[in-house]
Amino acid sequence: MRASTVLVAACCLGEIAAVGVSKKTPQVQLLPPLQEQADLINSWTEDRKALIPGLLRKYGVDAWLMSQREYAEDTVFWALKNAVQFSARRRTTHLFLASPKNGAKSAYSWIDNTAGVWADLRALLAEQQPQSIALNTHPEIAFASGLHAGELDTIAAALGDEWAERFVLEPMLPVEVVATMVPGRLSWYRRMQETAWAIIEEAFSEKTIVPGKSTPLDIEWWMREKIQSLNYTTWFQPGVVVMTEDGFPANEPVASRGGLRAAADRPIQYGDLIHTDFGVTALGLNTDTQHLGYVLYPGETEADIPKGMIEGLAKVNRLQDIVKENMKIGMTGNEILKASLDQMHAEGIEGKIYCHPTGEWGHSAGTVIGMTNLQDSVPVLGDMPLLKDTYYSIELYAEHFVPESNRTLKFAQEEDVYWDARTESWEWVYGRQEEFLLVRTPAEASMQSPGEL
Repeated sequence: MRASTVLVAACCLGEIAAVGVSKKTPQVQLLPPLQEQADLINSWTEDRKALIPGLLRKYGVDAWLMSQREYAEDTVFWALKNAVQFSARRRTTHLFLASPKNGAKSAYSWIDNTAGVWADLRALLAEQQPQSIALNTHPEIAFASGLHAGELDTIAAALGDEWAERFVLEPMLPVEVVATMVPGRLSWYRRMQETAWAIIEEAFSEKTIVPGKSTPLDIEWWMREKIQSLNYTTWFQPGVVVMTEDGFPANEPVASRGGLRAAADRPIQYGDLIHTDFGVTALGLNTDTQHLGYVLYPGETEADIPKGMIEGLAKVNRLQDIVKENMKIGMTGNEILKASLDQMHAEGIEGKIYCHPTGEWGHSAGTVIGMTNLQDSVPVLGDMPLLKDTYYSIELYAEHFVPESNRTLKFAQEEDVYWDARTESWEWVYGRQEEFLLVRTPAEASMQSPGEL
């Protein structure tokens, strides 16, 4: 029995020998020219803006006012801006109306650094007479709290008591605006997911990893460079850490930077179980993926993967199914968490669940289903209802005793899903991992020392 260690990377992964439900080999998907990208993004943004009046009516709000200064933008600004806007200009103000009267438009915007914007706004409000005006001032929810304190004071003073008395807070309005993924985005989101898988497949293979020589830090920066070379970017730094049986870093209250650095410099060895957490960013979208791989000893094949590790991957796949089945539209994240944990424990699975919305942001708007440090419930964020027409990262791990290593390992996975309106169910964006990625070494390599590899 060979002792194994756990490699934790923070990048992405795909399928080397065989990975994913469909057994397909992922390919890098090249992005279109920048002007075409801008046209795509703007078309999606217009589709989203068209939903706003209906959402205002859904939440019983007559008007929605957002205002920001350059470099002090409301969080929602980034979901509604034009593709060639890189920030707000001067004072940028938006007003949306639920049911405009007298032939008025449903949306108005001003870019102005004079008092003229307030005069225009007062006149429009006087004509439309909204009884409620929503502002993004929630104390806890980032996507509903983007109005800066100073701007709120300015708005109240400029509009006067007549309108300030009609200000209301409806946090689910901005949350749903940001969370909603219009149908046109899915085809490109799927291509981005495939690209993430393809990058990981190459990173976690003998093309890139030389056992005994390559360190997690080497692979981390290889992945970052690969993303850059494809004109993609990322929303978090790829990170690679070699772990022993001490545990999984995400579960520690505070990770030791010194310990993580030392682990990152430890060369990847034969028999390592490798794990990666990785995302790519493009077209105003973000992906989030975690997969597992195994470093075969020289001359070994798939048949030599420890049976206990295969069982561990199957167990975490079952946990994915449990969570996906319990994600019912309208239930709160905390209700979904409890139902999933109850079913998980009833089936004899130990682990943790910490799922989140994704897409517009890596950790996007919407309810969360657990956090690594909050497995009973998540205050505020877990109390929101699950929305349809969104993307989610099903992120979790299952524990499993691996007799070949005489220890319990944490098998972590993260895979993105989307709400399919046709089937009224959550579906994998690209697929999910059901077999390990394998790093192979020819048998003759065993005759060489690690320094010669």
